[in-house]
Amino acid sequence: MNKAELVKRMAEIAQVPKTTAEKLLDAFMEAVEEAISKGDKVILVGFGSFQVVKRAEREGRNPRTGEPLKIPAKKVIKFKAGKRLEEAAQKS
Repeated sequence: MNKAELVKRMAEIAQVPKTTAEKLLDAFMEAVEEAISKGDKVILVGFGSFQVVKRAEREGRNPRTGEPLKIPAKKVIKFKAGKRLEEAAQKS
């Protein structure tokens, strides 16, 4: 499902115009982005949670040469699905 399909489905469920649904989705994404950029955890009970975690430096290999190399530490976004979302995935 892409953004346009999600907006269409949100509009149907909420019985609002697509333009309103798109504004709401954009506002949701912006709010999550702001929270993540501050290092906050975003928890949506039943749906899941987003948080920034630090990935440690680790050893890797150059796929062309096989030479060992260091992969630098970095921050990544972790999503953990909530119970309701996990149950929906099991039904699919």
